[in-house]
Amino acid sequence: MKWDECLICGEPLEYSEETRTMKCAICGKVEDGHSCCVKGHYVCDECHSKGMAAMFSVCLGSTSTNPYEIMLKLMDLPNCHMHGPEHHILVGASLLTAYYNAGGKIGPKGKSLGEALREIQTRGGKLPGSICGHWGVCGAAISAGMYMSIVTGSNPMKSTEWGLANSLTGQIQTALGDQGGPRCCKRSSFEALRKAVAFTREHLEVDLELGYMPCPYSASNNHCQKIVCRFNPKNQ
Repeated sequence: MKWDECLICGEPLEYSEETRTMKCAICGKVEDGHSCCVKGHYVCDECHSKGMAAMFSVCLGSTSTNPYEIMLKLMDLPNCHMHGPEHHILVGASLLTAYYNAGGKIGPKGKSLGEALREIQTRGGKLPGSICGHWGVCGAAISAGMYMSIVTGSNPMKSTEWGLANSLTGQIQTALGDQGGPRCCKRSSFEALRKAVAFTREHLEVDLELGYMPCPYSASNNHCQKIVCRFNPKNQ
């Protein structure tokens, strides 16, 4: 079964332009959503992301300063799927972990990595799935912006910090827009890391490792852009 299809039956997903009220096939919760499979199965964001608590142990046990290396370990967790709102958390978590391991200070008071990870989970968990197509902003880009906000201690009343978080998100969004669709949570997450590492080096003077970034998930994605994607192994 392809990872980008229904978690219940493996059939293709369908996306609607309008919000519909649907019942989760796993927990039974009734809520508004935009996607279900051709057989009508709907899975809520909470069930889709369940099990990502294991992310914390991966991050806290890592000594790597390479966010791509950390991200691949998170993406290989059993409950991280080809696409889904879990990416709205793991992008920021990978960056926070690498930044902390590289000696970066998190916030003006120097938060622990555990505190920062709990914060990215809280913030990222508020972003619904499919927002890339329905809101016009990608959750991976927002997650990277959250990372920048957390490490700089930004809030709506800050000046430089507010600008940095929004500038990073904007740079990632521009790159994703230039690439075009259909959506790929893996491609968007890798692009977010690529931009965030360069941005961190330039503005925070913290060097994070980032070498080759070949995508190992192409064969599992029915809608992969293949050779057009910069992260296709043939382009690395």
